[in-house]
Amino acid sequence: MSIETRKTKDNATPLLKVSGLQGWYGESHVLHGMEFQVSAGEVVTLLGRNGAGKSTTLKAIMGMLGRREGSVLFEGRETIDLLSRSIARLGMGFVPEDRGIYASLSVEENLLLPPRIKPGGMSQERIFTLFPNLKERIHSQGTKLSGGEQQMLAIARILRTGARFLLLDEPTEGLAPVIIEQIGRTISQLKREGYTIVLVEQNFHFAATLADRHYIVEQGRVIDMIPNDALSANIDKLHSYLGV
Repeated sequence: MSIETRKTKDNATPLLKVSGLQGWYGESHVLHGMEFQVSAGEVVTLLGRNGAGKSTTLKAIMGMLGRREGSVLFEGRETIDLLSRSIARLGMGFVPEDRGIYASLSVEENLLLPPRIKPGGMSQERIFTLFPNLKERIHSQGTKLSGGEQQMLAIARILRTGARFLLLDEPTEGLAPVIIEQIGRTISQLKREGYTIVLVEQNFHFAATLADRHYIVEQGRVIDMIPNDALSANIDKLHSYLGV
């Protein structure tokens, strides 16, 4: 059975379906027919070596590449020709690898900057329950935050907008173990609350504690999919894919 025809969670109609996705940076052809799908309420990871095209895939889904082709269906709607701002208004939130925190603005100003795009965005009180560090630093400038605090703020900022489909690019990169644990608890809580998450992550052990399924990306395409409950039986294959 091909990767594309394997069933997603509960055989549901996918919330996101990516088909034949091609992507370019200038003249450089990076994505070569990405194919995967995500059902509502899932956490799905894109795993692969550096340069495989994982982060580029998230940017392509959000319309942030200069050129992309193929199909990106979100809630049954084709988005391949939409601008990034229009895609975001559909309820899709992107947390980039560089976190995108405005250094000259305070935590509160960063948090309130993006507009609400959907009803039901998290209140500041709820956000501070998830990330108590941010409440303590509410008046601190972005330049004064640690890497972990910046990551918390980047996620919190999206949660306030009302987006319930999240694209998280390397959320644990460079963070201390105690902060990684906190980010993991937050993602687990969001999953319990019905959020859907696509996670690009180099820390495979972190991803394995959260995800329902893992797509293996190599040279800009998906070459395999491993359900989380089949990891033990496929660990040698996975190590060969990732070069562990």
